[in-house]
Amino acid sequence: MTRSTDIPKPESHETRRGGRVVAPARELAQRRSGTDEVLLLWHPDDDRVELLVHNSESGAGFLIEVASNDALDAFYHPYAYAAQSETTRSVVETGTTIVDV
Repeated sequence: MTRSTDIPKPESHETRRGGRVVAPARELAQRRSGTDEVLLLWHPDDDRVELLVHNSESGAGFLIEVASNDALDAFYHPYAYAAQSETTRSVVETGTTIVDV
């Protein structure tokens, strides 16, 4: 059984991007629905909100950027937002590592 620790989480430390320190993403909400785990992430440096969905059975998932005012609705209806999003990135699991494809 896959536990929530097996899916990508926001970084727990600051990183450097382009010579500047970037604050870690912050997890705003998390929920599980069947085999899907849904994370709502906020990036404070550029005020972006992302939604990460991971299916623990298949290992597949996706990451989409959502407007701040749509974040809670997207959190509860991720597949509806993924279908209409131009920024959807597929994510697949290889072993315990999640990679973008």
